[in-house]
Formats: sequence, structure tokens, C-alpha cells
Amino acid sequence: MKDLKLTARNASEPTVITVGECRFGEGLVVVAGPCSVESEKQTIDTARAVKAAGADMLRGGAFKPRTSPYAFQGLGLQGLKLLAKARRETGLPVVTEVIDPRDVSWVAEFADMLQIGTRNMQNFALLKEVGRCSKPVLLKRGMYSTLNEWLNCAEYILSEGNPSVILCERGIRTFETYTRNTLDLSAVPAIKELTHLPIIVDPTHSTGRLGLIAPMSMAAVAAGVDGLIIEVHIQPEEALCDAGQAMHPQHFSRLMGRLRSISAFMKGETDEAGKHSSTNE
Repeated sequence: MKDLKLTARNASEPTVITVGECRFGEGLVVVAGPCSVESEKQTIDTARAVKAAGADMLRGGAFKPRTSPYAFQGLGLQGLKLLAKARRETGLPVVTEVIDPRDVSWVAEFADMLQIGTRNMQNFALLKEVGRCSKPVLLKRGMYSTLNEWLNCAEYILSEGNPSVILCERGIRTFETYTRNTLDLSAVPAIKELTHLPIIVDPTHSTGRLGLIAPMSMAAVAAGVDGLIIEVHIQPEEALCDAGQAMHPQHFSRLMGRLRSISAFMKGETDEAGKHSSTNE
């Protein structure tokens, strides 16, 4: 970890990154929305639903790098405009993925935070380009990457002048086939030991199974995560991308109640531990 000049924890206080009214690193920030932007009605209705359920931020893909070249690739500029409209309608800040260095400046005109997906974690030209922009960056862990490799990618962004990087654990590829990937929850406390940057968890892409999203979300909060990013679709059965792992707003609303309760409990435990430590000193 000696090469991590800017991301290493050292004596640094945890960094708090502001996106709109969200503060990553202070409390629990929940980002929710569809995997991909498909239409105006789908995007606006989903945005309204996740806000009503208590989400803090809206996610949605305008550009979708897919395994198959024949799968839905996103709406591009039209999708970005729909996300901007959803923000105006709901007040929720927007995060969306950028996949090409040439697109960074104009995607940043529509998004409040830029996402670097797992496939692009080591796209160094892209990392340098988002490092030169002023928008916060959500950096997803590569599915085959170690913590050191992941943090070095964050280092690329910070070294270009952008201090606002949020890390996202979204599962790593193992020999297990029941889940889409293997969610490495040990990464949450490990990252907090290694870096001052906030970390969130993606329980959707890591598990790929609807029934596992809620329990892994709750486990992530108990592990001390700073936020979650969860796929929610107004009509999951009709989703053009990852339909089998999208939550219905009604189920998401119930989960939000549980997440807030666990988060409040964990904060109480942390505060109590701090009081005991202060008393002992």
C-alpha cells in the first residue's frame, strides 16, 4: 500500500463527499433506480417511487456495456435527458455510468455523479479523464480485483485533481455459480482501515438474485457501509436489463424501513462505544 499517496488512511479523518444534499461518509445514503433508462414514464415513475420510499439519490444507466452486443445498450443522450428530467421532478441527484473518455465532459452536464463500472475500473484513460472533471466519481470494484488494485485506480482519479471518489463493492468473481458474483462484505471494514474514502455496496449486481438483495443490504449496513446502490424498477418483469434482480418499489419501501432501523442502531452502538472510550481515557 506504500504507493497510495492520496487514498491511504494514515492519520486522515474519513472524507465526506457531498452530492446534492447527500453526504457520503455521514450516515447511510441509499441510491436507487432502474438498471437502465428505458422510457420517460418508466424513469419518472420509478424516480417518484424510490423518493417516496426514502431513497436519497437516483441511479439509471443511459449507456449500458453489456456482455452481448445484441442486448439493450441504453438510450444514450436521450437517456441522460430523461434522468435530468427525473431530477427536476423529484429533486433527487443523479448518478449514471460513463464508459468512454470522450463522453466525460458532456455526460457530466447531466449527471451529479459519474459512475465507473466494474469493466472499466482499470480503464486508465477514463480514470484520468474523470479525474480532471469536477463531478464526484463512483468507482466500482473490478470483479477480479484486489483491494490494492482497486485503491490504485482511485489514486489515478485523485492524482488528476478530483478529490471526490466514492468506492463501491459490487461483488467479485469466484468459483461459486449460485450467485452472479460473490459479495465481499469483508471489504467494507477493510477499506475503512486502508483509506479515508467512503464505501458503498451494490447488493444487486453482486448477488444477481432478488431474494438475496434485502438480507445482503442489511448485512452491509451492519458492517458499517456508508451507502447502498439498489436496482428498483416500476415494473420489474418488463425491464430491458437485469429484470430478474430488480426490486419492485413496494418491496424496496419495506426494505428501506429495515435499513434505517439498522443504521440508527449501529450509529447508537458507535456513539456508545465512543462515550466509553472517552470515559476510559
